[in-house]
Amino acid sequence: MTEHPGVEPRTVPTVVFLCVHNAGRSQMAAGWMHHLAGDRAVVVSGGSSPGAEVNPAAVEAMAEVGIDIAGQVPQRWTDEVVRSADAVVTMGCGDACPVFPGVRYLDWELDDPAGRPVEEVRATRDEIERRVRGLMAELGITGTGG
Repeated sequence: MTEHPGVEPRTVPTVVFLCVHNAGRSQMAAGWMHHLAGDRAVVVSGGSSPGAEVNPAAVEAMAEVGIDIAGQVPQRWTDEVVRSADAVVTMGCGDACPVFPGVRYLDWELDDPAGRPVEEVRATRDEIERRVRGLMAELGITGTGG
């Protein structure tokens, strides 16, 4: 875990998921991480240019597997949150994603669900689940059995 002088050390890792609009991929990834890790991780998502709402096809695809992201609101990331993360996963935000020394970055190339029907978004949802489970294993986060 990242340590900062004068700040109590965290007992769980912080994982940040970033994409452009924070309306599809990053919201699905955060939903999976919340679902699978529970309180064993701090999960944040954000975008470089947040959309007005979470993609309805992403909401529907996640609801099909019992994960509710309908109440989430796209938001811009903050440098402070990204800087303090143990892992930052970028998804298509390219040069807009912030890069700070000492922070672990992963770039997940995933199809953007924007404008796609739920039938196509399901494959992205399932790939995100696979990658979130792998990231949890790498970070030593035990799942809740979900």
